[in-house]
Amino acid sequence: MANIRTIIKKLIPTTLFKTIEPYGHLAEAVVANVRYGFPSRNMHIIGVTGTNGKTTTSFMIQKMLSQAGLKTALMTTVAYGVDDEIIPQIAHMTTASAPLLQKRLREFKKQGVQWVVLETTSHALAQHRVWGIPYEIAVMTNITHEHLDYHGTFANYLAAKLRLFKIAARHGKKFGVANADDPSAKVFLKATSRSVSYGIKSGKLAAKNVKLESDGCRYDAVIGKDSYEIHCNIPGEFNVYNSLAAAAVGRELGLTKAQIEQGIEALVGVEGRMTVVDAGQVFTVIVDFAHTPDSFERLLGDLRRATKGKLVTVFGSAGRRDETKRAIQGEIAGRYSDEVILTEEDDRDIDGNAILNQIAGGAKKAGKVVGKDVFLILNREEAIGFAMTRVKKASDTVILLGKGHEKTIERADGTYPWNEFEVAKIALQSQVVEKSKQ
Repeated sequence: MANIRTIIKKLIPTTLFKTIEPYGHLAEAVVANVRYGFPSRNMHIIGVTGTNGKTTTSFMIQKMLSQAGLKTALMTTVAYGVDDEIIPQIAHMTTASAPLLQKRLREFKKQGVQWVVLETTSHALAQHRVWGIPYEIAVMTNITHEHLDYHGTFANYLAAKLRLFKIAARHGKKFGVANADDPSAKVFLKATSRSVSYGIKSGKLAAKNVKLESDGCRYDAVIGKDSYEIHCNIPGEFNVYNSLAAAAVGRELGLTKAQIEQGIEALVGVEGRMTVVDAGQVFTVIVDFAHTPDSFERLLGDLRRATKGKLVTVFGSAGRRDETKRAIQGEIAGRYSDEVILTEEDDRDIDGNAILNQIAGGAKKAGKVVGKDVFLILNREEAIGFAMTRVKKASDTVILLGKGHEKTIERADGTYPWNEFEVAKIALQSQVVEKSKQ
């Protein structure tokens, strides 16, 4: 199917293709629903959308509901499955194609699943891939610069995300959950008849007494006279937001204070989301999926404050994706990092060196100098190995961004197996061996 779409795309103008493409997906979704018997009916569907935080928020909600005794399925960028039986997701796609999505929903139904937490992208919404799914609760994490290569404008991107809330407004509980600290919050909150906002600066469900720690975060989630003592095991201020969204869903479903608190704390971590690589080295190495300007700003800002020593950031930018964010991310990384190492990230058939130079342009604006504190190493494995040689102290940190959980890397000559965590671990072990020879 992918090859057929590629051929068709080359034969007709881009504007026309984008106009007719969604209807092809819609037809596919209708057929898939009929084929699998509209499996999402009589199951409760929670949709999570946004630019950043969708996956972690989905995991938190699924774990919380499962811990509370509700048979709950999960479908995200990272994995899918039921309760604790979660299977890694291989494909580079957040929301599966309509046939695969409906097939998995039918499998969930056969297993007696009551609730499904479905990470839902702007692409899936714009292309009608989730047609026929009766979302009951819609969650918005944030809306920032991303996927403009497909949507064209930020307004189109926002409109695509908003469809999730409009779908929820037509079904079931008609409940929306939105990040009050996001500029677009009001638009989303008005889209459903009932809603709740959450946030740190504002929001009905507000985070108070926030304590950011190296291994997580603690705070009080307060709404009216109710208060919840939240302990999230994943570090970063952005995970205060993610866990607040999960708590808001728990309240709507009538979970007790203990069920919400214990459910969020039960999630130890999410693969490729602030995952620490430990091979016995003294410094810290972290793998994260961050690949947007907003996620860079939040994550690197937190890391800069937490890192007393040297901060080295390794990342790239995918080919055939939004080019406008490259220089922006380069500038952000250059501003927060002591050193920036630029490398491949699914370059596909685009000139990887050209991509690196685009990113480097942003890093230079932040005062970085190529060859001194910004380095261009196209091969990602070599780049990661080089990064491990740039730090020495326990106070130093290396952060690897953009690949996270993904199990493949796409190059001009094909798709290759990839495991960021294992590549980093091997690089660290090799460094230990080299030092032992000296």
